[in-house]
Amino acid sequence: MLFSPNEIQETVNMFLRHKLDVRCITMGISLLDCADSDSKKANQRIYDKIMRKAGNLVKVGQDIEKELGVPIINKRISVTPIALVAGASEAKSYVEYCKTLDKCAKELGINFIGGFSALVQKGITPADRILIDSIPEALATTDFVCSSVNVGSTKSGINMDAVKLMGETIKKTSEASAHCAVNGCSKLVVFCNAPEDNPFMAGAFHGPGEADSVINVGVSGPGVILAAAREYKGRPINELAEGIKKMAFKITRLGQLVGSEAASRLGVNFGILDLSLAPTPAVGDSVARILEEIGLEGAGCPGTTAALAMLTDMVKKGGVMASTSVGGLSGAFIPVSEDEGMINAVKQGSICLEKLEAMTTVCSVGLDMIAIPGDTPATTISGIMADEFAIGMVNNKTTAVRLIPAPGKKAGDWIEFGGLLGGCPVLPVSKFSCADFINRGGRIPAPIHSFRN
Repeated sequence: MLFSPNEIQETVNMFLRHKLDVRCITMGISLLDCADSDSKKANQRIYDKIMRKAGNLVKVGQDIEKELGVPIINKRISVTPIALVAGASEAKSYVEYCKTLDKCAKELGINFIGGFSALVQKGITPADRILIDSIPEALATTDFVCSSVNVGSTKSGINMDAVKLMGETIKKTSEASAHCAVNGCSKLVVFCNAPEDNPFMAGAFHGPGEADSVINVGVSGPGVILAAAREYKGRPINELAEGIKKMAFKITRLGQLVGSEAASRLGVNFGILDLSLAPTPAVGDSVARILEEIGLEGAGCPGTTAALAMLTDMVKKGGVMASTSVGGLSGAFIPVSEDEGMINAVKQGSICLEKLEAMTTVCSVGLDMIAIPGDTPATTISGIMADEFAIGMVNNKTTAVRLIPAPGKKAGDWIEFGGLLGGCPVLPVSKFSCADFINRGGRIPAPIHSFRN
């Protein structure tokens, strides 16, 4: 017998009781060959290529769901950072490029398309500046486009001119979309050490070092890991860690199967498998609840960073044993509004912005989907980002910030984003100013250990 009755029952429980799913299949598409000095021609080329490459993406995903019985929640697309493509044109605004991407997303029936992006970790080109200046209007006038900007790396240091500019851009984006169904800032991520093969939104883009088109897969199973943690209640942490690692192995094998099958049917390369634990607002699909099951009264209390470090490491170890294609971010996400347990932790006061920052030293990304008071100064937003990117730069890891200044809201108020984005209380931020530091501009040099060759 290929599988034992216990293994079959375990798999059924993963899907039906513990919310195991393939969170996304994301087709990465290079648009470098779509550049043209005429922006209208460039946009037409972009539209034609995306529609040609991804025309069957949704259908293939649905077919695999039916045949394998595996839920595939999101079908998405990532494209070459638009600043690299639009820079060849005469356009003074890239909003039309964003609208072209949005049109493709709507006609294809996908959930999101990422890549309205710029890479400015060491300097800002004229095209980068146009794209960044276009972000507020672009995200306020489109529905399915996600934007990202990489402002630092371990190799290059942190571009503080870009950090200052993005603090201002986040404020403008929030104000421009104040009356939209979804705040534009929920679709905007600022990175340090951004990976080129990330399938998760809002930070996905198709890096210039990637193939012409690939399929990247994101698998998520907080509920399954939570169930595994319950089986080891009261037992030593090393035994719990081993149980989490074994479960991560099983989750990754599922993603490998789906990704390989999707790539084969679409006639593209299988890129990477991102095995991040990505929560949702649904009960039973929370990373924070895993931390509590490990033995914490509330996410954010003493011991949280240690527990999260163990959890993230075991997920990675289990994953790399199951697939040679692990990439992207791979670890554990801690978005506030998208995690039912994190929302509760904010409500009960066990977690704050500073503790979240400490947790980002060991998790997959950074300060994610956090609402802050609408009157927070742009320089304070830049300061929060600078702190987060320093963690990424020094520790040679990806860190990111997705902050939402909530118009008209103060600390403690509730803001609703809807759907997968959820909602959350507005977190307080420090009232002490870092304006003089941020206004210096310039660049924080790369750390000493970056000089490897």
